[in-house]
Amino acid sequence: MRSIIPVFISLLCVLSVSAQTAAPKPAAKPRRAPTVANVAYGSHERQVLDFYKAESAKPTPLLFFIHGGGWVAGDKANPGELEACIKAGISVVSINYRYSWQAHLAGVMPPVEWPLADAARALQFVRSKAGEWNLDKQRIGASGGSAGACSSLYLAFHDDMADPKSSDPIARESTRLWCAAVNGAQTSLDPKQLIEWTPNSRYGGHAFGFMDPNDRKTRDTRFAEFLEKRESVLKWIKMYSPYELVSKDDPPVYLKYGDTPALGKPQKDPTHTSNYGVKLQEHCQSIGTECELNYPGALNVKHAGIAEFLIATLKK
Repeated sequence: MRSIIPVFISLLCVLSVSAQTAAPKPAAKPRRAPTVANVAYGSHERQVLDFYKAESAKPTPLLFFIHGGGWVAGDKANPGELEACIKAGISVVSINYRYSWQAHLAGVMPPVEWPLADAARALQFVRSKAGEWNLDKQRIGASGGSAGACSSLYLAFHDDMADPKSSDPIARESTRLWCAAVNGAQTSLDPKQLIEWTPNSRYGGHAFGFMDPNDRKTRDTRFAEFLEKRESVLKWIKMYSPYELVSKDDPPVYLKYGDTPALGKPQKDPTHTSNYGVKLQEHCQSIGTECELNYPGALNVKHAGIAEFLIATLKK
């Protein structure tokens, strides 16, 4: 037993020295810093954006990124597809915007007005900076996930909100997009449609005031009331639901989801189900608007992901 102890101690010493001299783990790759950070496009603290410039001798296309978070949370940091776009010569803007609960507390109805109006205003502001930032005003594609995806589709399908007679030069800029490519998008804000597509739907009521703005956990708790009182907010649904805004002259859109659709059946994640995508694609096809849908097992998918679609479309 005594002869074993020195050997054991020696082994521990060797292991200790090896651990101390082993090569350190490589540091996590730092996120890319914006070329210009926290540029104000309005007077509210949330009305700021980050700009990432792709170096180019000629004006670059732009990815206009809108973060998710149900319009009640989230931040512009680390926009999706940033590195792929910069590498492809596409500049990137990522925006913050006023939350819907902030609008609700301010007495604004419907509360979704603020995040969507901010998305439009930020887009106009970016176009006003095209000369300074070396941007191609026409080739702007929106992207985002969840609520950011819904906002992107709102911009893609909405008629131009430019006011050519405005004394404000930013308001005279266009809000039209070249394309949109989104992840987990809510394509409709109509509870009647949603309950037909996905029986356990729960999202959307907060956009129209069915939420306690002092408690973000109530966001998805009043869907039954939302459905019951649908007629009282139908005019707003027609104004803000992407499905309602589709027209033949709209730009191409790309929808990506992580699940397989099952229309009319409860879904594991009803707020981001590909049922949304199936119904929007059907609607777009009936109108003549280009809409590519990608989910596990989907057919006729031309682009493997959001970055591939954006690069192919914006650089075409």
